[in-house]
Amino acid sequence: MNRDTASLFDKIKLYIPEDRLFRDEPMHRHTTFRVGGRASLYVRVASSDELIQVINTAKSTSTDFFLIGNGSNLLVSDEGFDGIIIELGESMSEINVCGNKLICEAGALLGRISSVAAKNALEGLEFASGIPGTLGGGLAMNAGAYGGELATVVETVCVLDPTDMSIKTYEASKLNFGYRQSRIKSEGLIVILATLNLKAGDEETIRERMAEYSKRRRDKQPLEYASAGSTFKRPEGQYAGALIEAAGIKGLTVGGAEVSRKHAGFVINKGGATAKDIYELIGIVQKRVLNNSGILLEPEVIMLGFDRID
Repeated sequence: MNRDTASLFDKIKLYIPEDRLFRDEPMHRHTTFRVGGRASLYVRVASSDELIQVINTAKSTSTDFFLIGNGSNLLVSDEGFDGIIIELGESMSEINVCGNKLICEAGALLGRISSVAAKNALEGLEFASGIPGTLGGGLAMNAGAYGGELATVVETVCVLDPTDMSIKTYEASKLNFGYRQSRIKSEGLIVILATLNLKAGDEETIRERMAEYSKRRRDKQPLEYASAGSTFKRPEGQYAGALIEAAGIKGLTVGGAEVSRKHAGFVINKGGATAKDIYELIGIVQKRVLNNSGILLEPEVIMLGFDRID
């Protein structure tokens, strides 16, 4: 890394305990693809105040920064990230139940939130039980599965706007939720806290539905391999996996990366893949599908340190 990480480390350790602050941190430890080079600094924040302090430090030193949750929708280049990775994860993952509502911090895992909902006989989040990401990232991309999406259960979202460092609370209707998109994503807002409004239900029925979705995932998805889930957004009126199969590239490999033979919509790390392998394979899939169908698949995966075709 080219940056003076020692100086940055010294500045940040004044307000972040050293057990949540790391230099030259391997990013393969923090992404579900299990690949990626080193980040100059990696910080786990535990509050909105700490988040603001880290971003202010980054700005005052002209240091790039990037926010992650569980790293479940992220591909980091083999060269890593010359800046500060800020994690909103386990250190900022409190969940509180208030009647039919869940008040959740951004770092709470969607699977854990859905489990808390089930335990309290609250329905509406069963679809999220197998999604590996955090609430913050999930809201940014309006995560969904099996006909459900977060937009249907969100009441309010508290965000930090990094452009002016103001904290704002938005009603769901003001967040422009769409398929894999939101105002949070388009404006670069950072989720701090959200209130989810659910419905009273029957716990046994809720858990049966969650078990059904879990079985469908195990049966149809390559869960035994490292991946970022569905690699591409679903084109309108089409399915990415079907388009990839039609292009004849199911099972195609580049190094240790493969278009899954179980579900062509997944690019997987079959073992020993580099970030470059995965990136190149995604690009090949896009080109082959475009040539075959005229449709350019748009990756769902965020690519840090790469150019993109979209």
